[in-house]
Amino acid sequence: MEFFKNTNIDFLGKKWYFLAFSLVFSIAGVLSIMFWHHIPLGVEFNGGTQVDVKFASTPDLDLIRKDLDRAGLHDPRLQPYGLAANHEVLITLSQKETSEAALDQGEKQIIQALTSNAPQDKLDLNNSNRDSIADALVKRDPLHLGVTVGGRYQAEAQKIVDYRDKVKGGVLNSLDELKTVTSPEVVSALQNDFFLSNFGVRGVEIVGPQVGAQLRKQAILAVLYSLAGMLVYLWFRFELIYGVAAVVAVFHDTLITIGAFSLTNQEISLTVIAAILTLIGYSMNDTIVVFDRIRENVKLMRRENLAEIVNKSINQTLSRTILTSGLTFLTVLSLYLFGGEVLKGFSFALVVGILIGTYSSIAIAAPMLVAYQEWRISRSGRRLEPVAIDSGRKEKVRVKA
Repeated sequence: MEFFKNTNIDFLGKKWYFLAFSLVFSIAGVLSIMFWHHIPLGVEFNGGTQVDVKFASTPDLDLIRKDLDRAGLHDPRLQPYGLAANHEVLITLSQKETSEAALDQGEKQIIQALTSNAPQDKLDLNNSNRDSIADALVKRDPLHLGVTVGGRYQAEAQKIVDYRDKVKGGVLNSLDELKTVTSPEVVSALQNDFFLSNFGVRGVEIVGPQVGAQLRKQAILAVLYSLAGMLVYLWFRFELIYGVAAVVAVFHDTLITIGAFSLTNQEISLTVIAAILTLIGYSMNDTIVVFDRIRENVKLMRRENLAEIVNKSINQTLSRTILTSGLTFLTVLSLYLFGGEVLKGFSFALVVGILIGTYSSIAIAAPMLVAYQEWRISRSGRRLEPVAIDSGRKEKVRVKA
């Protein structure tokens, strides 16, 4: 199947437009990384506390930020999470403690900061655990069972917690909702000791700074090792200049992708690093397809110069490139639109990466071979000559000046 047959687009003739396009996006990303959002690393790399909070109604992020700041929790990172109808927000704090006590303390600080106008001597049922609910019921003993039957109230408390977390998503809007779960006497007792806030903490995660630094180092090394490995592979399979051109193109893709995360202020998590490694492989594969066609055409078009061979090779592989990349792009775009918040960073990296990777294999990698040849010619002072193949290394492609 071919979308484009016998195309004859002068890609190299548009190299200055391509260069301008790449410069604009690369410089915008670098400026954002240096002066604006920097590289928005996730809690896995920076260390800190991440709290998943569900609200009863649409949360006001500015108000939440003010409440946290007033409580001494400065510079929180707020990110809406999941479907808009779920009213969930991820709150990330740069707390560096790693103990269980610190984790509990961080959760309590956030609950206190977000709770306003709480009644005196009452607990928040939306943020109470089973034991605290059971203790209150034992104290009130609404079923007149005696203080020695705490196990019965533990069961009642567990039913309340299960209903709140599994049926109502972690947030009760009214204590009357519990009349379908437990007896009216128990509900009446709860009304004496509890109130309902408009939010519930669904989960707390904490990552220490040492673990974050180690993950950051491993992520950088993983990207560098992959680039170095591909450079050696292409050097062995083609020639060094082919490897350099491909690695520069992939570096260009990676820079623009990270710049896109910085410009949009989206966190770079471990899954995003996995996506970047995936797009490095994808972009390199696309580039190798074009290089392979150039190698074949060098053998067949001995009287043509390299620029004409590169143009023809790109045109010959254009249909395959558009078809393959187009279908892959539709897949990752669906993942981005419908995959949910957990996969949003991963799919965003792939959406940007596939677009830029496809573009760079056409507009960056192959034209670099011609630029290299022209540079060698300008240094030697000789006129452009047809490309030849080294007779002693028939499988290698020589870019001759």
